[in-house]
Amino acid sequence: MSEVRTVAQRGDLFEQRLREHWTSQLCRRLDVLVAGCAHDEPLRLERVETRATGVDEDHPAIRAMLDERPDLVTWSLGDLRGVPLPPRSYDVIQLSFLLERVRHAELVFDRLLRALRPGGLVLLRMRDRRSAYGLLDRITPTWLRHLLWRPLVIPGTPGPLPKVYEPLVSSDGMYAFCLSRGLMITDDERNVSGPARESRFAGAAVRAVSKLTSGRYPASHDEITMVIRKPQHHFARVI
Repeated sequence: MSEVRTVAQRGDLFEQRLREHWTSQLCRRLDVLVAGCAHDEPLRLERVETRATGVDEDHPAIRAMLDERPDLVTWSLGDLRGVPLPPRSYDVIQLSFLLERVRHAELVFDRLLRALRPGGLVLLRMRDRRSAYGLLDRITPTWLRHLLWRPLVIPGTPGPLPKVYEPLVSSDGMYAFCLSRGLMITDDERNVSGPARESRFAGAAVRAVSKLTSGRYPASHDEITMVIRKPQHHFARVI
């Protein structure tokens, strides 16, 4: 069952699961792949040794953002359907606000999962295409998104980035995907973040969309937060 948490609590959830995973790995260094690294912040973990590698689409705004990410040992930008990802090389994947802005999202996610070691974790954040914000973002013309972007977001945030929102980018889509791949969703939460939280104008627009759709696209959240585990048992389906 999903629940709604604040942004700070969501960060605490990721940090708690990562620390638990580090303990289960006998406190060895964890290799972390930060996918969608332009929209993710380093996890604040004391005494937990990690080595973070970033990967994202090639976009001028993203490239400028990554120049200020000293926590990343290295990073690669390019077509995520072909960017080099060594199989079974990472213990944790931080996947933040990437799937909603790429085409062939299932193919991209499958490639990321192949790079995850058995028993590894995916710390997932994505906009929900079935939320009022997701619908509003999808139907807003590109020129208007560019016009409104800067006044509505936190300074320094790259964008506006492309909007795609394939069916995977929803609760039902992600549950169906994980079921077909033998993945286990251990945590599932809903949050309000981004422009809907920072701007009164954006918040009012989101509430209006929810009302006009009779609540089919709710304003109660815009972000889905999940922790997903790749099976470790050797009889489980291997990705």
